[in-house]
Amino acid sequence: MIISICNQKGGVGKTTTAVNLSTDLALKHHKKVLLVDFDPQANATSGLGIHKGDIEFSVYDFLHAEIDKEAIVKTKVNNLYILPSSISLCGAEIELIESADREYRFKKRAQEILSGFDVIIVDTPPSLGILTINALVASNRVIVPIQCEYYALEGLVDFLNTLNLIKERLNPELDILGILLTMADYRTKIAHDVEKEIRQKFEKKVFHTVIHRNVRLAEAPSYGLPIEIYDAASAGACCYRSLVDEVALILGDVYGKEDGIGQGAISTDS
Repeated sequence: MIISICNQKGGVGKTTTAVNLSTDLALKHHKKVLLVDFDPQANATSGLGIHKGDIEFSVYDFLHAEIDKEAIVKTKVNNLYILPSSISLCGAEIELIESADREYRFKKRAQEILSGFDVIIVDTPPSLGILTINALVASNRVIVPIQCEYYALEGLVDFLNTLNLIKERLNPELDILGILLTMADYRTKIAHDVEKEIRQKFEKKVFHTVIHRNVRLAEAPSYGLPIEIYDAASAGACCYRSLVDEVALILGDVYGKEDGIGQGAISTDS
Protein backbone atom coordinates (compact mmCIF):
# COMPACT_ATOMS: atom_id res chain seq x y z
CA MET A 1 0.00 0.00 0.00
CA ILE A 2 1.45 3.34 -1.09
CA ILE A 3 -0.31 6.49 0.13
CA SER A 4 0.70 9.95 -1.06
CA ILE A 5 -0.02 13.05 1.02
CA CYS A 6 -0.62 15.66 -1.65
CA ASN A 7 -1.80 19.20 -2.26
CA GLN A 8 -0.35 21.70 -4.71
CA LYS A 9 -0.59 24.43 -2.06
CA GLY A 10 1.96 24.78 0.73
CA GLY A 11 1.27 25.35 4.40
CA VAL A 12 -1.69 22.99 4.65
CA GLY A 13 -0.24 20.46 7.10
CA LYS A 14 0.97 18.00 4.48
CA THR A 15 4.31 17.16 6.08
CA THR A 16 2.81 17.16 9.58
CA THR A 17 0.25 14.63 8.37
CA ALA A 18 2.86 12.47 6.62
CA VAL A 19 5.09 12.31 9.71
CA ASN A 20 2.34 11.69 12.25
CA LEU A 21 0.26 9.28 10.19
CA SER A 22 3.42 7.24 9.54
CA THR A 23 4.27 7.26 13.24
CA ASP A 24 0.84 6.15 14.39
CA LEU A 25 0.65 3.39 11.78
CA ALA A 26 3.98 2.11 13.12
CA LEU A 27 3.21 2.49 16.83
CA LYS A 28 -0.55 2.02 17.13
CA HIS A 29 -1.17 -0.44 14.30
CA HIS A 30 2.24 -2.16 14.50
CA LYS A 31 2.98 -1.81 10.79
CA LYS A 32 6.38 -1.66 9.18
CA VAL A 33 6.22 1.80 7.60
CA LEU A 34 8.46 3.69 5.19
CA LEU A 35 8.11 7.46 4.91
CA VAL A 36 9.44 8.78 1.59
CA ASP A 37 10.40 12.46 1.74
CA PHE A 38 9.88 13.70 -1.82
CA ASP A 39 10.13 17.40 -0.90
CA PRO A 40 13.55 19.04 -1.47
CA GLN A 41 12.93 21.14 1.66
CA ALA A 42 13.34 17.87 3.62
CA ASN A 43 10.97 18.90 6.42
CA ALA A 44 9.73 15.36 6.96
CA THR A 45 13.35 14.25 7.28
CA SER A 46 14.22 16.84 9.92
CA GLY A 47 10.82 16.36 11.58
CA LEU A 48 11.87 12.81 12.44
CA GLY A 49 15.19 13.91 13.92
CA ILE A 50 17.37 13.15 10.89
CA HIS A 51 19.95 15.91 10.46
CA LYS A 52 20.46 16.88 6.83
CA GLY A 53 24.24 16.97 7.29
CA ASP A 54 24.25 13.34 8.45
CA ILE A 55 22.53 11.98 5.34
CA GLU A 56 24.86 9.87 3.21
CA PHE A 57 22.29 8.90 0.58
CA SER A 58 18.89 10.38 -0.21
CA VAL A 59 15.81 9.72 -2.31
CA TYR A 60 17.66 11.49 -5.13
CA ASP A 61 20.27 8.70 -5.22
CA PHE A 62 17.48 6.12 -4.96
CA LEU A 63 15.61 7.54 -7.96
CA HIS A 64 18.77 7.48 -10.06
CA ALA A 65 19.48 3.84 -9.16
CA GLU A 66 22.82 4.82 -7.69
CA ILE A 67 21.84 3.24 -4.40
CA ASP A 68 19.15 0.85 -3.21
CA LYS A 69 18.07 0.02 0.36
CA GLU A 70 21.22 1.67 1.71
CA ALA A 71 19.39 4.98 1.40
CA ILE A 72 16.74 3.90 3.93
CA VAL A 73 17.31 5.21 7.46
CA LYS A 74 15.78 3.77 10.63
CA THR A 75 14.14 6.44 12.76
CA LYS A 76 13.76 6.74 16.54
CA VAL A 77 10.24 5.36 16.18
CA ASN A 78 9.93 1.59 16.33
CA ASN A 79 8.91 0.11 12.93
CA LEU A 80 9.28 3.46 11.15
CA TYR A 81 11.90 4.05 8.44
CA ILE A 82 12.54 7.01 6.17
CA LEU A 83 13.92 7.51 2.69
CA PRO A 84 15.29 11.00 3.39
CA SER A 85 15.36 14.02 1.13
CA SER A 86 18.12 16.50 0.38
CA ILE A 87 18.55 19.71 -1.59
CA SER A 88 19.93 17.67 -4.51
CA LEU A 89 16.34 16.55 -5.16
CA CYS A 90 15.75 19.97 -6.75
CA GLY A 91 17.77 18.78 -9.73
CA ALA A 92 15.60 15.70 -10.18
CA GLU A 93 12.72 17.81 -11.53
CA ILE A 94 14.86 18.88 -14.50
CA GLU A 95 16.67 15.56 -14.97
CA LEU A 96 13.52 13.44 -14.98
CA ILE A 97 11.91 15.57 -17.69
CA GLU A 98 14.53 14.23 -20.11
CA SER A 99 13.82 10.58 -19.21
CA ALA A 100 11.55 8.31 -21.22
CA ASP A 101 10.16 6.81 -17.99
CA ARG A 102 9.86 10.17 -16.23
CA GLU A 103 6.40 9.55 -14.71
CA TYR A 104 7.15 5.95 -13.71
CA ARG A 105 10.65 6.18 -12.22
CA PHE A 106 9.61 5.99 -8.56
CA LYS A 107 7.03 3.27 -9.23
CA LYS A 108 9.64 1.08 -10.93
CA ARG A 109 12.19 1.62 -8.17
CA ALA A 110 9.60 0.94 -5.46
CA GLN A 111 8.60 -2.34 -7.08
CA GLU A 112 12.23 -3.38 -7.43
CA ILE A 113 13.53 -2.39 -4.01
CA LEU A 114 10.88 -1.50 -1.42
CA SER A 115 9.19 -4.82 -0.75
CA GLY A 116 8.76 -5.80 2.88
CA PHE A 117 7.00 -2.65 4.05
CA ASP A 118 3.34 -2.82 4.98
CA VAL A 119 2.75 0.83 4.15
CA ILE A 120 4.69 3.51 2.28
CA ILE A 121 3.72 7.14 2.92
CA VAL A 122 4.99 9.73 0.43
CA ASP A 123 5.32 13.38 1.46
CA THR A 124 5.11 15.30 -1.81
CA PRO A 125 6.28 18.82 -2.73
CA PRO A 126 3.72 21.69 -2.73
CA SER A 127 3.41 21.64 -6.53
CA LEU A 128 2.21 19.43 -9.37
CA GLY A 129 5.67 18.89 -10.83
CA ILE A 130 7.24 15.65 -12.00
CA LEU A 131 8.12 14.49 -8.45
CA THR A 132 4.49 14.75 -7.34
CA ILE A 133 3.34 12.98 -10.49
CA ASN A 134 5.87 10.19 -9.81
CA ALA A 135 4.42 9.78 -6.33
CA LEU A 136 0.83 9.67 -7.58
CA VAL A 137 1.62 7.21 -10.38
CA ALA A 138 3.13 4.84 -7.80
CA SER A 139 0.34 5.27 -5.23
CA ASN A 140 -2.80 3.30 -4.46
CA ARG A 141 -4.41 6.12 -2.49
CA VAL A 142 -3.97 9.85 -1.88
CA ILE A 143 -4.81 11.97 1.17
CA VAL A 144 -5.49 15.64 0.41
CA PRO A 145 -4.97 17.97 3.40
CA ILE A 146 -6.62 21.38 3.19
CA GLN A 147 -6.52 24.19 5.70
CA CYS A 148 -9.69 25.44 7.40
CA GLU A 149 -9.32 28.96 6.07
CA TYR A 150 -11.02 31.24 3.57
CA TYR A 151 -9.13 30.12 0.46
CA ALA A 152 -9.36 26.41 1.28
CA LEU A 153 -11.47 25.57 -1.76
CA GLU A 154 -9.37 27.68 -4.10
CA GLY A 155 -7.68 25.28 -6.48
CA LEU A 156 -9.04 22.14 -4.78
CA VAL A 157 -11.50 21.32 -7.56
CA ASP A 158 -8.76 21.76 -10.18
CA PHE A 159 -6.44 19.56 -8.14
CA LEU A 160 -9.04 16.80 -7.87
CA ASN A 161 -9.58 17.03 -11.64
CA THR A 162 -5.83 16.56 -12.09
CA LEU A 163 -5.98 13.45 -9.91
CA ASN A 164 -8.72 12.10 -12.14
CA LEU A 165 -6.57 12.70 -15.22
CA ILE A 166 -3.67 10.82 -13.63
CA LYS A 167 -6.03 7.98 -12.78
CA GLU A 168 -7.36 7.85 -16.37
CA ARG A 169 -4.02 8.15 -18.17
CA LEU A 170 -1.25 6.91 -15.89
CA ASN A 171 -2.50 5.01 -12.84
CA PRO A 172 -5.95 3.38 -12.88
CA GLU A 173 -5.38 2.11 -9.31
CA LEU A 174 -5.26 5.63 -7.86
CA ASP A 175 -8.15 6.72 -5.63
CA ILE A 176 -8.72 9.42 -3.05
CA LEU A 177 -8.51 8.01 0.46
CA GLY A 178 -9.88 11.24 1.89
CA ILE A 179 -9.80 15.02 2.13
CA LEU A 180 -8.36 16.02 5.49
CA LEU A 181 -9.34 19.29 7.18
CA THR A 182 -6.33 20.72 9.02
CA MET A 183 -5.40 23.65 11.27
CA ALA A 184 -8.99 24.09 12.42
CA ASP A 185 -9.51 26.80 15.01
CA TYR A 186 -13.12 26.51 16.15
CA ARG A 187 -12.90 29.77 18.04
CA THR A 188 -13.33 31.39 14.64
CA LYS A 189 -16.49 31.40 12.55
CA ILE A 190 -14.52 30.81 9.36
CA ALA A 191 -13.39 27.35 10.51
CA HIS A 192 -17.01 26.26 11.00
CA ASP A 193 -18.07 27.78 7.69
CA VAL A 194 -15.23 26.20 5.70
CA GLU A 195 -15.85 22.78 7.20
CA LYS A 196 -19.58 23.00 6.45
CA GLU A 197 -18.97 24.02 2.85
CA ILE A 198 -16.37 21.32 2.19
CA ARG A 199 -18.50 18.58 3.75
CA GLN A 200 -21.52 19.68 1.71
CA LYS A 201 -19.52 19.75 -1.53
CA PHE A 202 -17.45 16.56 -1.13
CA GLU A 203 -19.54 14.54 1.35
CA LYS A 204 -18.07 11.08 1.99
CA LYS A 205 -14.69 12.03 0.53
CA VAL A 206 -13.99 14.11 3.65
CA PHE A 207 -12.51 12.42 6.73
CA HIS A 208 -14.60 12.65 9.90
CA THR A 209 -11.39 13.48 11.76
CA VAL A 210 -10.36 17.13 11.75
CA ILE A 211 -6.84 18.19 12.76
CA HIS A 212 -7.14 21.07 15.21
CA ARG A 213 -4.69 23.96 15.35
CA ASN A 214 -2.44 23.05 18.29
CA VAL A 215 0.68 24.67 19.75
CA ARG A 216 2.28 21.37 20.76
CA LEU A 217 1.75 19.99 17.26
CA ALA A 218 3.51 23.03 15.81
CA GLU A 219 6.40 22.71 18.28
CA ALA A 220 7.14 19.01 17.75
CA PRO A 221 9.08 19.27 14.43
CA SER A 222 11.60 21.69 15.97
CA TYR A 223 12.55 18.88 18.37
CA GLY A 224 12.74 16.30 15.59
CA LEU A 225 9.85 14.34 17.08
CA PRO A 226 6.38 13.27 15.94
CA ILE A 227 3.60 14.53 18.20
CA GLU A 228 2.89 11.07 19.62
CA ILE A 229 6.36 11.05 21.19
CA TYR A 230 6.67 14.78 21.89
CA ASP A 231 3.34 15.06 23.73
CA ALA A 232 0.98 12.09 23.48
CA ALA A 233 -1.61 13.84 25.68
CA SER A 234 -1.93 16.87 23.41
CA ALA A 235 -4.94 17.62 21.24
CA GLY A 236 -2.78 17.22 18.13
CA ALA A 237 -1.74 13.70 19.12
CA CYS A 238 -5.37 12.75 19.79
CA CYS A 239 -6.36 14.05 16.33
CA TYR A 240 -3.76 11.95 14.54
CA ARG A 241 -4.60 8.83 16.54
CA SER A 242 -8.19 9.32 15.42
CA LEU A 243 -7.09 9.80 11.82
CA VAL A 244 -5.01 6.63 11.70
CA ASP A 245 -7.93 4.59 13.05
CA GLU A 246 -10.20 6.10 10.40
CA VAL A 247 -7.67 5.40 7.64
CA ALA A 248 -7.38 1.77 8.76
CA LEU A 249 -11.17 1.43 8.91
CA ILE A 250 -11.63 2.81 5.38
CA LEU A 251 -8.95 0.54 3.97
CA GLY A 252 -10.51 -2.37 5.82
CA ASP A 253 -13.79 -1.73 4.02
CA VAL A 254 -11.97 -1.54 0.68
CA TYR A 255 -9.65 -4.52 1.04
CA GLY A 256 -11.59 -6.70 3.47
CA LYS A 257 -8.73 -7.05 5.91
CA GLU A 258 -8.99 -6.80 9.66
CA ASP A 259 -7.29 -3.41 9.86
CA GLY A 260 -7.23 -2.59 6.18
CA ILE A 261 -3.47 -2.77 5.74
CA GLY A 262 -2.02 -6.16 4.98
CA GLN A 263 1.50 -7.56 4.89
CA GLY A 264 3.60 -7.25 1.75
CA ALA A 265 1.50 -4.32 0.62
CA ILE A 266 3.44 -3.14 -2.42
CA SER A 267 1.59 -4.35 -5.48
CA THR A 268 3.35 -4.88 -8.79
CA ASP A 269 0.02 -4.14 -10.49
CA SER A 270 -0.46 -0.63 -9.15
